Amino acid sequence: MRILQVTGTTTGGVARHVAQAIDVLTGAGHDVRMAGPADVVAGATVPTATIDLRDRPSAADAATVRRLRHLAAGADVVHAHGLRAGAAAVLATRSLPDRPRLVVTEHNLAVGSARVRAIAAGLEAVVARGADVVLPVAPDLADRARRLGARCVEVAVIPAPEPRPATTPADQVRRDLGLLDGQRLVLAVARLAPQKGLDLLVDAAALTEDLLPTREDGAPAAQWCIAGGGPLGPEVSAAATEAGAPVRVLGARSDIPDLLAAADVVVSTSVWEGQPISLGEAMHAGAAVVATDVGGTGLVVGGAALLTGRDAAEVSSGVGQVLLDADVANRLRGLARERSGELPTEGDLYRQLESAYGPGTRC
Repeated sequence: MRILQVTGTTTGGVARHVAQAIDVLTGAGHDVRMAGPADVVAGATVPTATIDLRDRPSAADAATVRRLRHLAAGADVVHAHGLRAGAAAVLATRSLPDRPRLVVTEHNLAVGSARVRAIAAGLEAVVARGADVVLPVAPDLADRARRLGARCVEVAVIPAPEPRPATTPADQVRRDLGLLDGQRLVLAVARLAPQKGLDLLVDAAALTEDLLPTREDGAPAAQWCIAGGGPLGPEVSAAATEAGAPVRVLGARSDIPDLLAAADVVVSTSVWEGQPISLGEAMHAGAAVVATDVGGTGLVVGGAALLTGRDAAEVSSGVGQVLLDADVANRLRGLARERSGELPTEGDLYRQLESAYGPGTRC
């Protein structure tokens, strides 16, 4: 089967998923090609073509659709990733004499300005009406696609990361972070971007101090650390200082397994998530997790986390339960270890793609 994978500009999670799809498909003997912006297709393991597909509508879009139409001719399947790529693929393939089967994976919910959300809603409608199969990464996106008239909708399989064991003892990790004896570690693994709800994290950190026993040395009872890069680092640090919240921005880290193993609680305060890789890693680490119940978070953690609303008091209460009650913490850690063995694999991804690409689609 000849398959064209199409993507626009991507973040790490989308690029990782496209690479996984290409790997499992080529491993099964399919002829796979990839089309996307030059920086995205660079280093791909299959033949590539460059297309000018930007984050926002531009004067280049008409030429991009024509280019994509040429690339899609002769393909059995076009699989587009993201709304921009999906809508372009709909327009490019709809008038082809031998129209390929069109599958679109929807990776994100637009959470920006009213204009950004309006543009995204228009693209969603184009994809829903023009794609043969829509694979949203979260149940709320799937509901939106169905309401817009999509013919076949199935929540996308996003394989969990491979387990990575910690290599540094937890006590050493905590000392390296500057934690004092008895100080608790609350860890967030998150890109420093608006979608991650770090304003909520700062507010929850400030509230949690009032729930915990006061230390004689006057230091915070818990230290909240955020591991991740992104544009909001200075803003988050300034907000924490203003709120008197014990929050530290660690920046991008290569030792995430060590940090997860050393944490008393792993917290996620996202506005929206697809199927967050960081929480899959937390399950593999057997971490006690408190997370906002948004997007596909529940798909990843199952019943192995305390899920909350997007409310600082709820997040704080959940973190407090774990830090103050060893039975709660141990129960969550045990559930996380069990959940780790249930997370989807690349084999599950291949089975979904095989079904979506063929006439035997389950819808």
